[in-house]
Amino acid sequence: MNCSWQQDEFEISTDPRKIDLALVHNFLTNCYWAKGVPVTTVERSIQNSLCFGIYDCGRQVGFARVISDRATFAYLADVFVIDAYRGKGLSKWLMACITGHPDLQGLRRWMLATANAHGLYDQFGFRSLKAPEKWMEIHDPDVYA
Repeated sequence: MNCSWQQDEFEISTDPRKIDLALVHNFLTNCYWAKGVPVTTVERSIQNSLCFGIYDCGRQVGFARVISDRATFAYLADVFVIDAYRGKGLSKWLMACITGHPDLQGLRRWMLATANAHGLYDQFGFRSLKAPEKWMEIHDPDVYA
């Protein structure tokens, strides 16, 4: 289900046809968590996720994606607002739209990883892992190198 929210000149939309792949790839391939990610990987991740774009009069200025079974679990990833649009409350609005999306209600668990945005996510109920000793991962930070 595609959803759309409007606030002044800004729109948040889950319509994948609106996503500016070049903008998303350019941001991700230069950020700390996806450095060097190939455009084909970004494209495939968009095709297989519920994506949220932030648009200023049709021009994309932010992005996030949710990987979910839409029943029990969601992983929030690749959240960003481009530099020129930071400090306008767009990431808070984006998070409100994501957590309020009709397909993402009643989930048992949400997860994300962040190095520097804990304050934002705290406002939406995210907390550090209660039992990190129960969690395991396979992590290959050089996969795109």
